[in-house]
Amino acid sequence: MLKVENLVVKYGMFRALDDVSINIEEGQVVGIVGANGAGKSTMMNAISGILRPESGTVTFDGKDITKMAPHDIVKLGVVQVPEGRRLFPEMTVKENLLVGSAHKRAKAKRKEGFELAYKLFPRLEEREGQLCRTLSGGEQQMVAVGRALMSQPRILMMDEPSLGLAPIIIQEIFKVVLELKRLGLTILLVEQNVFHCLEISDYAYVLETGELALKGTGKELLEDPHTKAAYLGTD
Repeated sequence: MLKVENLVVKYGMFRALDDVSINIEEGQVVGIVGANGAGKSTMMNAISGILRPESGTVTFDGKDITKMAPHDIVKLGVVQVPEGRRLFPEMTVKENLLVGSAHKRAKAKRKEGFELAYKLFPRLEEREGQLCRTLSGGEQQMVAVGRALMSQPRILMMDEPSLGLAPIIIQEIFKVVLELKRLGLTILLVEQNVFHCLEISDYAYVLETGELALKGTGKELLEDPHTKAAYLGTD
């Protein structure tokens, strides 16, 4: 469904991604893990069209999207939940969700979008008239995921969804990821929480300083000696 081939992204002279290739099959949860600064968010932003790669290609459903504008990539169904949530704090929960359904295909399915967001996160329906700045961090993350779902994604790219959240909320977010997979959505999950990410990923990649260090099923990487020592604190 999504193919990244030989991607190089630079910040000045620094190579944030160096010849990285990944494949995502339809219906999978694919994880990208690694330490801070490994290039995980850079990868996400290059796929989304926010960053322009120096070289390499990004292909979605056979269509080259490498040089497309971010809003056109969203229209195709490639939708990102950004790191840090990036909500409109002075707008209500409902208004933030509506922002996600701005393009034509999503507008036609607003009713279904709200139903899914409120089914997954009942708290959002309870707080739909509340300003987003007054919500807890966990509730704001729910809004960010709900807003992305309003865009009618075919692949949902989640950038550090557990960042800064309480353990009980983290468990809730990962349960939602599995429920979305059950509903047929393809998910690219970028996470520093390596154990949780690999536990629910069908396939995963380990990035280290912009390069692909390891790849395999989530289970294989959980058992890999390098992953255990470097990221899970076990040997």
